[in-house]
Amino acid sequence: MPRALWVLDLAAVLLFVGIGRSVHTRGLNLTGMASTAWPFLAGLALGWLVLGLWHRSPTTLGAGAIVSMLTVAVGMTLRWVAGQGIAVAFVFVALGFLGATMLGWRMLLAGHRRLRTSNRIS
Repeated sequence: MPRALWVLDLAAVLLFVGIGRSVHTRGLNLTGMASTAWPFLAGLALGWLVLGLWHRSPTTLGAGAIVSMLTVAVGMTLRWVAGQGIAVAFVFVALGFLGATMLGWRMLLAGHRRLRTSNRIS
């Protein structure tokens, strides 16, 4: 499985940021998106680095849990350090959305693999 699947996690983070900025009428300009996204992108990068150092397949649900948790934990910490502010509700929304999307594509991939395997056996 190609390691380029990190793009799916990147898309999840950018979608999260884009939806959040549009819901809170902050706009989708490049500067604003970058300002909101960078803490989560740093967390995402750390998550994928950890997977690489631990020699874990990035497509497992365990990998998805590691990446999503690090994305949120590092993202929220960096937002706090940068004075961007965090709220309890925001943490839960981030955990829910990023967890669902980052685990979601991995679950779909696992289901696809099972289908392919069962079709070969039949």
